[in-house]
Amino acid sequence: MTIKFEQSLIRLPIRFDTEALEAEVKALPQSAWVPHPNQFPGNDAVRLITSFGKQSDAFDGSMAPTEHLLACPYIMEIMAELGGVWGRSRLMGLAAGAEVPQHIDSHYYWRTHTRIHIPVITNPQVEFTCGGETVHMKPGECWVFDSFRRHEVHNRGPNHRVHLVLDTVGGGHLWDLIEQAQHGKAGEAQLLEPGTRRGEPLLYEQLNSPKVMSPWEIRCHVALLADMALPDPLLEPVMQRLDRFIYEWGALWAAYGTDDSGIPSYRRLLTETSRDLNTLRGGRLMLKNELPLYHVLERLVFEVAIGAPQVASAPQRLAS
Repeated sequence: MTIKFEQSLIRLPIRFDTEALEAEVKALPQSAWVPHPNQFPGNDAVRLITSFGKQSDAFDGSMAPTEHLLACPYIMEIMAELGGVWGRSRLMGLAAGAEVPQHIDSHYYWRTHTRIHIPVITNPQVEFTCGGETVHMKPGECWVFDSFRRHEVHNRGPNHRVHLVLDTVGGGHLWDLIEQAQHGKAGEAQLLEPGTRRGEPLLYEQLNSPKVMSPWEIRCHVALLADMALPDPLLEPVMQRLDRFIYEWGALWAAYGTDDSGIPSYRRLLTETSRDLNTLRGGRLMLKNELPLYHVLERLVFEVAIGAPQVASAPQRLAS
């Protein structure tokens, strides 16, 4: 699970050589740039880490570097220095006058990953807003943010903006940097000189979505929702039903684990629980970030508890 952020936007105590970064980005062929997967106007990207290193925007699968990352040795040094286990990562472009619309990331992928932003090419009129706080991220700085709060990006300047955007489940050194920044112990940002960590191996995700989600992981997701939920008389009966669901899931886990023979029983329990939650009419329950509790529960647990393809065919869905 991702670390709990105490601020919306956090600048880490590390910085990178802007000339080296810009040179690597500008050396990439124009053909490396592809449209944003959501087709946001003026948004494009270079895929650096993808599923099996192929030209894909998939979130899951064995992650590997693309030819474009292998052509950027300083970016790989940056990743080695940060010390994460790396998921889908890209260079992300934003044309002059373009924006990333306001949104909240509630998908399972976003709750299990931290997103790092390192500006490569930017201008003072590029603004990143998260949780009501707005900053301009300067070239070479390193930022993380709480994607479970509303966020948006605007490029009101005259130039194409490029950020190095790295997704990771984390690592010890990265968590140290975040903790230092959150608690005012960071000190002056240290520069990583090009050539400092050249040739060091990187770790890429091999497992990033559960075949069958463990009852302990489900309990973590439900605890997050309970902590984020706004007061409502319906909250207690909904949480009681979810507690029962977790205990029943745990019993199935003890019997089957991730074996295929247990899939029908897991699917049946998901369907029964969805039906009961809909009967409780908890669709009005809201979280502090203004998302419906049922919507986030669906995306964090019910869509991926036994893998998206199996659950997608289930007849009963949560009504948010």
